[in-house]
Amino acid sequence: MDSRNSRTSRLSVYPRLGPRESVFASNPETYRGDANTVCSPFLRECVLAMEDCCDTAHDAQAVLRQGTADLPRMTKVLGSERVYLLVDEGTVRRYKADLTDEIEPQINELITRAQKGLQILAKKRAMLQAKVEAVESKPPPRTVNTTGMSKVEARRVQMLARERERVEKELAALQAEVDDLELASMRR
Repeated sequence: MDSRNSRTSRLSVYPRLGPRESVFASNPETYRGDANTVCSPFLRECVLAMEDCCDTAHDAQAVLRQGTADLPRMTKVLGSERVYLLVDEGTVRRYKADLTDEIEPQINELITRAQKGLQILAKKRAMLQAKVEAVESKPPPRTVNTTGMSKVEARRVQMLARERERVEKELAALQAEVDDLELASMRR
């Protein structure tokens, strides 16, 4: 016996809510409660086949939904432009050594240049410091009474005062630069 014939229709399991209208053309009262009424076997087969189709369509829809539920995330992942390449540690070490061999001489030369620059700045600082000490060692100019001096001497005093101010400003600027370079060299 076929498995479709042995099972009952889903429709027959649920209770009816009200009287069903008959599909027969004559008086519906005759067939409504008649227990001897026989349904066509082809109609029963048709209903069972339709139920099988509905079950198959439902199962297919569930499988399809389950298979495509992750589609937006997968589209985003596959659309990403980042590419990750996995390499072994030996390759990384080899490339690191090559990069070190390539860059190390340039870095050493830059360090040498920076050290020479520091030495030059230290010499300039020492010279300016000597100038400042020489200027400071001279007795401070008293208020110069320009009335008793000639115009040439008065101009010379004014020029020397300006020169002293300029040298002091230059010394302060160089001192700040040297301090910055010393701090930078200590950080390395």
